[in-house]
Amino acid sequence: MLPTQEYPGLLIAVARRRIKQAVLARAAHRGISPQQFWLLVGLRERRATSQTELAERLHVDAPTASRVLATLVRRRLVRMEEDPADRRRARVRLTRAGEELAGELAGIAGEIRTAMVEGMSAAELDGLRRGLHKIISNLERLEARAAKEAS
Repeated sequence: MLPTQEYPGLLIAVARRRIKQAVLARAAHRGISPQQFWLLVGLRERRATSQTELAERLHVDAPTASRVLATLVRRRLVRMEEDPADRRRARVRLTRAGEELAGELAGIAGEIRTAMVEGMSAAELDGLRRGLHKIISNLERLEARAAKEAS
């Protein structure tokens, strides 16, 4: 252990908390959670998509995506439609009210995304992305090993 260096996990947790605080400070008066915020922004950026595609894009599990979508459907910000290409699959679309809100939120998302990487060079940003992807892969392997050992 290096006492003068902070663990990457701690720094990731702090960064995540700061992002959540930035979203809440800018969007809480609209009555939406950070997960709803990013889902609405994600839908705006990638029009009609399936629940599975949306969950993958936002890196959340299927039950979380389903729960957040159900709330947004009840609020009439999102609607589920049958996929004409595959009747077993539903497409997720923003309603008119959802489009309006997501349009407002897109500016906030851009502001937060810009602030997160302010002052970073392209090389630093690329290194950060590579490092975070490596951490995610390492933890996925750890979980897979634990699941295998438990079975």
